Amino acid sequence: MKNIGYTQKKYRCEVKRYCQTLDLKDNPELISEYKLNHSREKIWPEIIEGIKSVGILEMEIYIWGTRLFMIVETPLNFDWDSAMEKLSALPRQQEWEDYISIFQSALPGSTSSDKWKQMERMFHLY
Repeated sequence: MKNIGYTQKKYRCEVKRYCQTLDLKDNPELISEYKLNHSREKIWPEIIEGIKSVGILEMEIYIWGTRLFMIVETPLNFDWDSAMEKLSALPRQQEWEDYISIFQSALPGSTSSDKWKQMERMFHLY
């Protein structure tokens, strides 16, 4: 996995990016299962549809040890708070959050917005 790059999708509109972080429990078996639960074969289709339905164009999660880093790309007019409120009310979303929290260093019953912490951009090249 060293020194590989990831192709970025091009959109027909300008986008903005949100970067967030979350830690997993320090347990190799749980981390392996967490990764499996996010695979194309295992992730719940309602979760993917919910993410798209609130206006998110792309979501990527990267992992290093127990640290997760998520990049979310949205249209410029995207309102994070209202989208997360809508997402949390969608069918099976809280069920997913409760299930997936067994892998995360977060309180049970937390919403996605509660668990994932927005990161501050402190540098950019362009």
